Amino acid sequence: MSNAKVLPLLEPAVEPCCPPLTERPLTAEEAIRTAAMFKALGDPVRLRLFSAVASHEGGEACVCDISDVGVSQPTVSHHLKKLKEAGLLTSERRGTWVYYRVEPSVLAAMGHILGRYTAA
Repeated sequence: MSNAKVLPLLEPAVEPCCPPLTERPLTAEEAIRTAAMFKALGDPVRLRLFSAVASHEGGEACVCDISDVGVSQPTVSHHLKKLKEAGLLTSERRGTWVYYRVEPSVLAAMGHILGRYTAA
């Protein structure tokens, strides 16, 4: 008999779900959620970490594989925490390491928000 438990998934604190910017003006609530996502990505170190996770083979990366971004490990942890708080990353502890992943829905939602712009 197994001791395995099924744990519920937690929703991110900030949902990246808003209409394309070219569709209509954002509501105040939509603007707050969208700004939180882009604010988190507004730091070059965070953007590099997000990109490292998003582009990592298998769609997830161990913190040990993405910590070489020119800052100390505590600073990397701080930036990863900010990305998680913005709903851009999820994480899972496996033994002594933490693995991060970008949910495909997050990337799809970011692309949806920016929408497609075609020049006239």
